[in-house]
Amino acid sequence: MTREQFRPPEHDNEHFLLTTVVGSYPKPKWLHRARDLFEDDDSSFDAENFEEAKDDASRLITHEHERCGLDVVVDGEMRRNEMVEYFAHRIDGYEFNGPVKVWGHNYFDKPSVTEDVSYAEEWLISEYEYNSSVATRPVKVPITGPYTLASWSFNEVYEDDAELAYKLADLVNEEIAGLVEAGARYIQIDEPALATTPDDHAIVGECLERIVADVPDDVRLALHVCYGDYSRIYPEMLEYPVEEYDVELCNGGYEQLDVFKEPAFTKDLAMGVVDVHIAEVEPVEEIKENIKKALEIVPPERLTVSPDCGLKLLPRDVAYGKMENMVTAAREIEEELDAGELDIEAPTPNAD
Repeated sequence: MTREQFRPPEHDNEHFLLTTVVGSYPKPKWLHRARDLFEDDDSSFDAENFEEAKDDASRLITHEHERCGLDVVVDGEMRRNEMVEYFAHRIDGYEFNGPVKVWGHNYFDKPSVTEDVSYAEEWLISEYEYNSSVATRPVKVPITGPYTLASWSFNEVYEDDAELAYKLADLVNEEIAGLVEAGARYIQIDEPALATTPDDHAIVGECLERIVADVPDDVRLALHVCYGDYSRIYPEMLEYPVEEYDVELCNGGYEQLDVFKEPAFTKDLAMGVVDVHIAEVEPVEEIKENIKKALEIVPPERLTVSPDCGLKLLPRDVAYGKMENMVTAAREIEEELDAGELDIEAPTPNAD
């Protein structure tokens, strides 16, 4: 299995629960200050200074993830400002017209596709190379998927968003080929738009088929889908060519847990066990109960323990506390499983 390559060699438990994060993490305040200085025409803080600041932040957060005990780490997306805007700046065919209000007082610079999209420069390869050079544990690469890149853009060129998504999927495939060549072995496709739009699961399936073309078997591919109604895409999503599905259930009080029980879940599951929308650190015992809910869907050898979604909007000490308690909870559940103290039976993979 592709997940076994991430088991630490000194891991004591037979029941290995893989622990990781979805992607984003609170940026140090000084990194925001560095960006402000870089964007200030009157400042002498140049591109070289800003790159050094981003390197420092990436190293700091990567080591913070390792310190809390995560099996697979990321750098908290220290170089990224937003999950669509960041990539659109690197894809030929996009342009920007100013911020768009998305909810409350939140805005993002929604891009427009004004010409045929094409692969202009690498997106994440140098980011991965740096992160892996400073990490002592495996590094995961989150990348925004083509369906979300298309859905959250203004399309002024292609017949519909599906055609745009397919073109973007080919570009994602090109980027992943470069990441794999650089050594990446755990790649997560982020498609938050998927469960919010009914009947588009076939479009995402076609996108994923394009994305995974020629990806080696030892590369672990995950799909992260947050928000929305999972019944719109389940069980059809099980046909997607990925090993792992990362879903957000904690924030909804696990009301959608039963969606994944019938028919039985046949792939690996990465389930959120801490709520990223609450600025309080959940106790270890509460997180353990959430992990037990996931074990109603898949056995331990197919479970990844993670937060619901990215942690970037939380205070940094809260984000760290959530991860630290999450890892502790996972290790305690492993010990209880090994000792035969938990009697949880997940549905069999071939159940109808």
